[in-house]
Amino acid sequence: MRSTLAVAALAATMSSAASAEVYVFGTQFVYENYLAGVGAISQTENFNSFNGPYSSPLTGSLSAIGVNWSANAPGGIYVGPAAGSQVLSTNLPEPLSLTFTGTDVRGFSGNIFGTDINFNVIPAVMQIQLQDGSSYFAYVDASTAWVGLYSTTAAITNVTITAQPGPGGTQGVYPTLDNMNIAVIPAPGALALLAVAGLVGRRRR
Repeated sequence: MRSTLAVAALAATMSSAASAEVYVFGTQFVYENYLAGVGAISQTENFNSFNGPYSSPLTGSLSAIGVNWSANAPGGIYVGPAAGSQVLSTNLPEPLSLTFTGTDVRGFSGNIFGTDINFNVIPAVMQIQLQDGSSYFAYVDASTAWVGLYSTTAAITNVTITAQPGPGGTQGVYPTLDNMNIAVIPAPGALALLAVAGLVGRRRR
């Protein structure tokens, strides 16, 4: 069980809009087709190798694309089961910050929603903010909620996820992430190696 310390809900003071250099996708199929069109490759972290509370930062690696990630929150990180899946969340109802190093990250996507202290999914207003201030807001009430962001110029080095109670809600809400997918544009040499290894899709003859 996560800590019961409550924090004040953050007021949404920014408009729900991304900068012109960041595309926001609400459909996974469309996002994946866009990645294929720009020559991006991606890898998913499902957090199945983690469980329980962790001090910040919790770190991991997506070795197939050369990206390292770290998850941070002032009160620590908590990984546990929600809606039948292992998910990444915080130990207190406070923002979750994700930092990426290694290969430049261009795309970030996943199931993003709010949970209560026992990892039950609850309605929440979710904010996803990139390091340049670009923000996306959405009202979410299911663990299947999905969003994808793609930066056409600068690399994505940090993503902050904040959860606020939905209309009429009074509970502390914990930002929660599942199936984090990270996309990169491989160097030409790396792309050739992937093609040789059969990892790059092609049409059948």
